[in-house]
Amino acid sequence: MEIHRIVCGNVNCYIVAENGNAILIDTGRKKYREKVLKQCRKFSVNLIVLTHGHLDHCQNAAYLADALSVPIAMHEKDRNLIPDNRMQLLSAKTFLGKIVLSVSLQSFEKDVLDVFEPTVYLKDGDNLSAYGVDARVVEMPGHTNGSIGLKIGDGLFVGDALMNMFFPTVAMLYMDEKMMKQSARQISGMGKLKIYFGHGKPVNNRTWI
Repeated sequence: MEIHRIVCGNVNCYIVAENGNAILIDTGRKKYREKVLKQCRKFSVNLIVLTHGHLDHCQNAAYLADALSVPIAMHEKDRNLIPDNRMQLLSAKTFLGKIVLSVSLQSFEKDVLDVFEPTVYLKDGDNLSAYGVDARVVEMPGHTNGSIGLKIGDGLFVGDALMNMFFPTVAMLYMDEKMMKQSARQISGMGKLKIYFGHGKPVNNRTWI
């Protein structure tokens, strides 16, 4: 198993490769599309998985799906975020969270998300072995209704269910705080894993709440 982190500003995309096949987790913003595509060309990418529908994670989904001739997969409950990220209202409590929320809302207003139609809708427990990578889908709602993660080997790709923008913590922005905390507790209960964030460097799993 190979894990390749592609740093796209403050957002991470990941290529996970296994036995010559690969999946791409999240796609980054438009300004990084050629960087991500260049890395994808080094592998046989069979699927794009979106951890959730916010544009910093899926702005390049349509472009990369077309360039690589691969399907896009996400949870159906985030379908309403495409093309309008304002369809699920976000909140924040902490000082840093409110700053990030303000920046995010401005981005939702001015940035363009190319419309795409997901080919595959994922749910909890789905396995992606048909696409060449032994990855299990874990629903972790709260940041958005349809936030998902992928359990791959001893790694867990959490999207924005957890964040490491400034320090490792639960999601600083959330659509539903109660669900966000439930997802964080669920992740803690999964035991010894490496956590791969949508924002920030990986860390070991811990008690998040």
